[in-house]
Amino acid sequence: MEATVAYYRASTRQQQRSGLGIEAQKASVARFAEAEQLTVIAEFVEAETGKGVDALDRRPQLAAALAQARTAKCPILVSKLDRLSRDVAFVAGLMAQRVPFIVAELGRAADPFMLHLYAALAEKERRLISERTKAALAVRKAAGGKLGNPVNIREAGNSGRASLIAAADVHARSLQPVLRAIRAEGAISIGAVARALNERKIPTMRGSRWHVSSAANLLARAQKLEAVR
Repeated sequence: MEATVAYYRASTRQQQRSGLGIEAQKASVARFAEAEQLTVIAEFVEAETGKGVDALDRRPQLAAALAQARTAKCPILVSKLDRLSRDVAFVAGLMAQRVPFIVAELGRAADPFMLHLYAALAEKERRLISERTKAALAVRKAAGGKLGNPVNIREAGNSGRASLIAAADVHARSLQPVLRAIRAEGAISIGAVARALNERKIPTMRGSRWHVSSAANLLARAQKLEAVR
């Protein structure tokens, strides 16, 4: 059986104290390892949030997991991509560490390029959801609604997230034939895809030009839609 190093992270101090999250991650990793015939040779548990570009300096357990994986010449296994980080730049840095990462939620077929795309998509969605939530709360305040109510905030966030995801899915689905044609023409980099979309005068969902980040988001979403067909 192939060896692997497991890494778990509690994103808040509350989770660290209560154990919430860690047990769920361990269960997910254990199920995946059994299904994929992987042997977990070491486990590392992190309790810091690790935000920012210097997060690895504040993640001693992740650094230790990287060192262990290099020594054993094996991958690091996590339950979800956000257990590594919610910051796309940090995830991109990890992909350059010369240590393979396996995300149980995404499966072994997700290579470093796809992990980078998924991280970019998740970061973009979080930013848009935050913007939509603020806008929804501003409308509620203008209409005389009471702010600070957890139910109001949750409803606004859920509504914004659902609308954004649905609209983005529709847009990505409509562009799938174009993306296939662009790839067939030899475009293999994200930048090449962005240029090809702009050359075809196809706008983004917001009606602007394509850049590397927006093209990365589109490719990641299109990949997800293909996977669930």
